[in-house]
Amino acid sequence: MSRASDAGTDWEKTVTKSWTFLSHHGHVLILLARNPNETIDNLALHAGVTSRSVTSILRDLEDTNYITKRKLGRRNHYEINTQGPLRHPTSAQRTIGELIQSLGGLSG
Repeated sequence: MSRASDAGTDWEKTVTKSWTFLSHHGHVLILLARNPNETIDNLALHAGVTSRSVTSILRDLEDTNYITKRKLGRRNHYEINTQGPLRHPTSAQRTIGELIQSLGGLSG
């Protein structure tokens, strides 16, 4: 077997591990960027966490001014503060907006 095919096999094994590059907070933020009217249940489904976890994540993001929530009828609408800095010291010079843009952009 060639080294190239060995590398492909190693990659497949690597990507099936249980960790991801983004935290659950990051995943929820990206989902909100794609659909700012998404329900908590759908956010939970797509982020791979419970609805209760999403509620806690949304509270964290709102308490730290990364999102603003407002009611639209019976639903919530979330607005992202794209100027908010990333929280880790290695990336604090970058903004939430830059992260979102690099991972697929904001909704229209």
